[in-house]
Amino acid sequence: MSLIPKKGTVYVVDDDEAVRDSLQWLLEGKDYRVRCFESAETFLARYDPREVACLIVDIRMPGMTGIELQDRLLERKSPLPVVFITGHGDVPMAVNTMKKGAMDFIQKPFKEEELVDLVERMLEHAKGAFAEYQSQASRDALLSKLTSREAQVLERIVAGRLNKQIADDLGISIKTVEAHRANIMEKLNANTVADLLKIALGQPHAAKA
Repeated sequence: MSLIPKKGTVYVVDDDEAVRDSLQWLLEGKDYRVRCFESAETFLARYDPREVACLIVDIRMPGMTGIELQDRLLERKSPLPVVFITGHGDVPMAVNTMKKGAMDFIQKPFKEEELVDLVERMLEHAKGAFAEYQSQASRDALLSKLTSREAQVLERIVAGRLNKQIADDLGISIKTVEAHRANIMEKLNANTVADLLKIALGQPHAAKA
């Protein structure tokens, strides 16, 4: 039996040791797995995007700020739900972070019940976001198998072009187009053209048996 709590992981990034200790004590008491970091840089170096988790981060820190950390995560297309810890004077700044996708912000001193409810909501949101992230990563991995010519052929298949039209577009024979199509179907694990389109367009599809 695993000793890791089943509720999910909460990352806490704050340069204030007392805040980190307080949050860790509170959330571990509610059966969450908590990982604390004293800086955004340390967190980024150890963050595993494959883990269903959420992030509680101080908005103001020495070095990389919480806002800069949010920007880095956005650049990486991270699915990690973020909530900011703010002081009274930081509320306008915190509102701006929500416009960029943060789920919420909490003001110091924060109420324990509100924080726990917020973490619960974030982890619920994370489950869907991480599933979507993993699906996109799987799709990207499949598409990366294609040669540049196969990618050109796939782009035209998606656009509804016929084999003869694709051959004319690319200056190749129809037989070559057919060979590329067969390779594309094989590499993307697609049984039908409908499967192929779903993969290319990022829609859920049934994997080949």
